[in-house]
Amino acid sequence: MATQSKIRQRPRKSLRTILILWLLIFSIVPLAFITGYSLVKYEQAINNELSTRLVGNAREISKILTDHQLHLVNESTQLKDDKSLIYYMTSNNYGPAREGLKTWLDAAKGHRLFIFNRDARLEIALYKNANGQVQRSANLEGVVELNDPLIKAMANKDELLLMEVSGEAQKSKGRGRDVRLDLFIYTRIKSPKGKLLGYIEEAITLGESDLQTIRNRLNAEIFFFQPDKSLIMATHEDLALYNPQTFMPHLKDDGFFEMNIRSQPYRLMLRELSWGDTPFVMGIGASKSAAMSVLKKVNIAFYTAVGAIVLLLIVLSFFASKILLNPIYQVLAAIERADFDRGLLEIPTTNETELGLLAEGFNSLSRRTFESQKALKDKIQELERANDEIRDTQAKLVHTAKMASLGQLVAGVAHELNNPIGFIYANMTHLREYSQKLMHLIDVAETRPKDFKAERKKADLDYISKDLPKLISSCEDGARRTRDIVLGLRNFSRLEEAQIKEVDLHEGLNNTLQLLTGELKNRIQVVKNFGKIPKVRCYPSQLNQVFMNVLSNAAQAVEAEGEIQIATRSINDEKVEISIRDNGRGMTKAVLEKVFDPFFTTKGLGSGTGLGLSISYGVIQKHGGDILVSSEVGRGTEFKIILPVEGPIEFRKSQG
Repeated sequence: MATQSKIRQRPRKSLRTILILWLLIFSIVPLAFITGYSLVKYEQAINNELSTRLVGNAREISKILTDHQLHLVNESTQLKDDKSLIYYMTSNNYGPAREGLKTWLDAAKGHRLFIFNRDARLEIALYKNANGQVQRSANLEGVVELNDPLIKAMANKDELLLMEVSGEAQKSKGRGRDVRLDLFIYTRIKSPKGKLLGYIEEAITLGESDLQTIRNRLNAEIFFFQPDKSLIMATHEDLALYNPQTFMPHLKDDGFFEMNIRSQPYRLMLRELSWGDTPFVMGIGASKSAAMSVLKKVNIAFYTAVGAIVLLLIVLSFFASKILLNPIYQVLAAIERADFDRGLLEIPTTNETELGLLAEGFNSLSRRTFESQKALKDKIQELERANDEIRDTQAKLVHTAKMASLGQLVAGVAHELNNPIGFIYANMTHLREYSQKLMHLIDVAETRPKDFKAERKKADLDYISKDLPKLISSCEDGARRTRDIVLGLRNFSRLEEAQIKEVDLHEGLNNTLQLLTGELKNRIQVVKNFGKIPKVRCYPSQLNQVFMNVLSNAAQAVEAEGEIQIATRSINDEKVEISIRDNGRGMTKAVLEKVFDPFFTTKGLGSGTGLGLSISYGVIQKHGGDILVSSEVGRGTEFKIILPVEGPIEFRKSQG
């Protein structure tokens, strides 16, 4: 009893612990979820705000580059259409042209202007210095030439836009990096008759100081690089130290990614752009330091609040569990004192509070449960008796169906046996007559040799000697036919093979057809399309019964003359399919839906039990296979029997 008391006390402690845990779970988990969700959403909001800002910055920088492109295109168009320049280049007089172009470049947007002759050699080289004054690079004139790839690229176009990130990758001693972004436009100059006179190269150069001006205005780090080169032009010197291939994988995503620069978190965005025929990548980054600092403070505030709430919930859960569970413990104590051996469990009602109502409800439930269990036991006994009667009736019906099928089989076999046996019986009269005559001739030969010749002629021995072998051969054929029928019946039934065995399904089909010869011959032609199939593990006698039922139904469905097609094939070396098709009257859709239902038959009263196909369906299911039927009124019916080669599932499990 002491052990039982301990066992009964454990649930009390466990119940209190469980209640506290559940109270904490249902209060802390939602709170933790809301807290975590809020923090995640806040960080997402920060990223979204930075992403929106970076997209706006990218749009503004793209507009700056677009403005530069428009200026270069407009200025280049002005130059190639300038009649004075065309005249000077036609006459190879580049001195006056150079002086006029100095004035033109001073007012232009471009930073550099080169004029090449028709042979692609530089004739005029002008540029703006750091103070914006136009200067001449005389040392380049007559020396620099356009490269062949550039000339080929302009072979079919009058205008070509290129860009290049160039300069020194590392800091030189005593000076900073010298990296710049050159935006070029090349234009062909033609005479009024369309003859090539030369080429114009105009360029705008964006240095690091220009980039820093844009960076200060946008409050964002900016960098440019070409995918096929290793140089990066950036406002942040640490970004310039990276290889461009480090950033290329981020282009495959949405272009946004996180990166620490000098231990400071940044959100960066990459956009693939192009300047004319030159692709390049623009990157923009915004610092997350300020936002992360605010997020850290928010996290501390959240965690502090959550910790205080959790502590408060633990204290409240303890007191709440004590208040809620004490009345339940009182009910449990009353149940422990009750006598359960009487079968009916009731607890005493001590008061009229909610606890008393709980006790009364428990007693009422206990009485109803006791009465229900008693009534349930009586019903179970009645159902068991009814189930026994159903099983007996079902066994009798199945036996009746088997006997009906057996009767049909015996009738066919008897009809087949009647022909050879009748033929043998008819021949026995002649054999008896011939034997009597031969015995008489033997007696005459022994007692009256002189009369043998006359008696031989009287007995017609010559005819007997010719006809007797024919009679014997005929009787042998009849006996052989009788033996084959009996052997086929034995092979069909396979009574000695009640266990699973590997069998040749073709042999079973042939034996079944042999037994149905009387029903098929002279009326139905059987066409066999036997494929190459493996032997199947099965119950042979049961499968032969299925073949008998299906073939017999097919024969009965053909009202006059017709045809039955039997085909076999292998399915993936794991299953075999037997198809039996007739060209009989077929079945309607309503009949087809009930064809495997027990006791359903379309035959007249007393002509069938309606269990043949139902039993066949059960046999095939028992073998782990399937039997399918399709039919069309007036066209015939096809049964497909699919069987696993390895046998029923139960057999495979037992072997495994």
